[in-house]
Amino acid sequence: MSYFGKITVTGDPEKLYECIAPEEMSYERSSFKIKKTKEGIEFDIEAKDATAFRATLSSISQILLVFEQAKKR
Repeated sequence: MSYFGKITVTGDPEKLYECIAPEEMSYERSSFKIKKTKEGIEFDIEAKDATAFRATLSSISQILLVFEQAKKR
């Protein structure tokens, strides 16, 4: 069984992509890719199991938190 997900984040797509694109990751059990859209960015997530999927979602959440905090400064 595999797990797939997509997260869409709206906002300034240029700045968001510029800050987040270097974080694109591939692990042994999961990966995510980042794609720029007109409205923002999309994260395409793929994982081999639920635990890896959850960990990848957590990683993306942390990346977005850091971006949000930096944007406030």
